[in-house]
Amino acid sequence: MTGRAWGVLFVLCGAIFLEGVDVAMLNVALPSIRADLGLSTGTLQWVMSAYVLGYGGFMLLGGRAADLFGRRRMFLSWLTVFLLFSGLGGLATEGWMLITARFVTGVAAAFMTPAGLSIITTSFPEGPQRNKALLVYSGTAAGGFSIGLVVGGLLASADWRWVFFAPVILSSVILVAGTALIPRSARPDRDGQGMDVAGAVSVTAAILLLVLAVERAGHGAAGVTALTAGAGLLLFLVFALIERKAASPLVRLGILRRGNLVRANLAGLLFAAGFFGFQFVVVLYLQELRGWSTLETSFAMIVIGVDAIVSPTLTPKLVDRFGNARVILGGLLLAVLSYALMLPLGLDWTYPMMFPSLIILGLAFSLAYGPLTIVATDGVEESEQGVAGGLLYTSFQFGAALGLSSATAVLTAATDGTSDQALLDGHRAALLVPPAAAALAALITAFGLRGTSRTVAGSAAAATGTAPEPAGSGR
Repeated sequence: MTGRAWGVLFVLCGAIFLEGVDVAMLNVALPSIRADLGLSTGTLQWVMSAYVLGYGGFMLLGGRAADLFGRRRMFLSWLTVFLLFSGLGGLATEGWMLITARFVTGVAAAFMTPAGLSIITTSFPEGPQRNKALLVYSGTAAGGFSIGLVVGGLLASADWRWVFFAPVILSSVILVAGTALIPRSARPDRDGQGMDVAGAVSVTAAILLLVLAVERAGHGAAGVTALTAGAGLLLFLVFALIERKAASPLVRLGILRRGNLVRANLAGLLFAAGFFGFQFVVVLYLQELRGWSTLETSFAMIVIGVDAIVSPTLTPKLVDRFGNARVILGGLLLAVLSYALMLPLGLDWTYPMMFPSLIILGLAFSLAYGPLTIVATDGVEESEQGVAGGLLYTSFQFGAALGLSSATAVLTAATDGTSDQALLDGHRAALLVPPAAAALAALITAFGLRGTSRTVAGSAAAATGTAPEPAGSGR
């Protein structure tokens, strides 16, 4: 890799680092935001969900826009929007203002992230270089999350608004560096190609309705919840019909014939659901039930950031030896174990009792996240790399929204009273959601191992710079 290539990777890693920092800082600041703005648990969940809905809902459109209008242009333009609305979030005085700012910030991330990922996948040749770049990229995202936990605790202990102002500073630095380092490329040929706005609107509305239905399941009328869910599923069908007939579809449905890509997206969706649902419940438990400060919570959760060390060091060696599919499966099984260890949660639990669950979750993330990114983009034509990246991050964000909504619904429904024991019962019930999601993800991944003897062949092919067959490599 040349010095210029490392410079480009540095900028793109800075952007995904920014995304990790942003999410982590907000996560630990939620109780402070609730106390200052007087938000209910359901509204507080939407502060997180609004971001992931904007992110997941527009990700496919963002990936398509990167392929059609230029990856560099989309990356830098929407990084600017991310910067502006992150700052506006810090100025919010009402819950709806904060939720709106977070939604637009999520939309900006939806255009920025797949553009950045596709710059990597088109700048580095498939094989060792690309795998190395992607694992460094995913490790940087993990580093952003772990650092964000501590920085978020420090900032929120002073004023939660700094959690939104700090990304403005970091975004400005990345914007200047990106303008200087990311090379310009030829304008893509858009003859006969357009933006599938109808597809984007239908899939975003479908995701919104499904998440709303899950969130209201624990406290809303059953009939209204069922109608909401049914409308969401109907809109997904409408989206599929639009894509079949559109001259320039948001997603070419033929790309979904790749079994490895579909498994990676489903596993990513479920893994994100468990991961985000778990964090949401644990942060509320530590700060609102146990009375821990934001800073204490930050330092307690930072151990999850061990993946920032493991992802770029140990994970590539495991992928080379065992192949992506087996490494992903190992990560998902570790996630199930991590969540299971937290199920007997008590009012008198000490940090050493929680530590095994948190450290194992960090290891699980390091094994699953990077290889899922590789599998979801492996063997995809360069012209569809933006869409492939958009599909994966749509799955991550849709899963995060569903995980947050599901955990919130169970927490609300299972909390019968205001006593500490009643609140603890609600938290314990909500903690059943993450292991169920991770176990289902592991089951889906296990199907990718059927009919394969060893996945080392795929890695060996990568080591020689040749691309293995997607169906037989176990990737």
